[in-house]
Amino acid sequence: MDRNFAFNPVGMIHSCFSEKFGIPRQPRLVPAARATIEMLPPYDRDEAFRGLGDFSHIWIVFVFHGIDAQKWQPTVRPPRLGGNSRIGVFASRSGFRPNPIGMSSVTLEGIRREHGNLLLDVAGIDMLDQTPVLDIKPYLPYADSIPDANGGYASEPPRPSISIEFSNQGRCASAEAEKTYPGFTELVVQVLRADPRPAYMENRSDKTEFGLRLYDRNIRWSVRPGAIVVDSIEKSSVRSDTA
Repeated sequence: MDRNFAFNPVGMIHSCFSEKFGIPRQPRLVPAARATIEMLPPYDRDEAFRGLGDFSHIWIVFVFHGIDAQKWQPTVRPPRLGGNSRIGVFASRSGFRPNPIGMSSVTLEGIRREHGNLLLDVAGIDMLDQTPVLDIKPYLPYADSIPDANGGYASEPPRPSISIEFSNQGRCASAEAEKTYPGFTELVVQVLRADPRPAYMENRSDKTEFGLRLYDRNIRWSVRPGAIVVDSIEKSSVRSDTA
């Protein structure tokens, strides 16, 4: 059997997530998380997307390019089990896989051309900026949705119960960011409500400070009893390519 395979990316993700920390653990958990798929030549032909605009959702097959593929292990610790129990890698959606390939169903918001580039606007994404896209397929409700499927240890969606609060600086800075990134405040709220902390810290309520980056904004936040507080939002000195 020929074990040599080569895949050429058909597109590139320009995502609001400029670092791995803070990316939701599944697609569509953060509806405000938006991205643009820039199609690459020779796959950026209009006829290749004829009819796709009739679908509300699409599948994106992509590469976990921010993960060392050599570090895969036969067992992983999924966050849904608190990060303490191990299960088989093929019973998980961990990015640490023998072949670092992922797939996500996302909302298709539009197809357009800008400066000659063919772009797909998508929402509910869980992908890092600059993620290589291997394939795009339409989501078919009659085939892809299985209402009576058994979801194993993740049979129910996570139900965020923590509230999100903003300091005065955080509120003002978020409003300022809205001028460049419409919906920025809602994005921050949804990302933090999903609680991106490591699983072993989710039940802690100390005042440890955390940071994450969305677009070109550095967000500092801390956990208080019953709430996550956005302490500050600052513009990064590193230019974002996702604008």
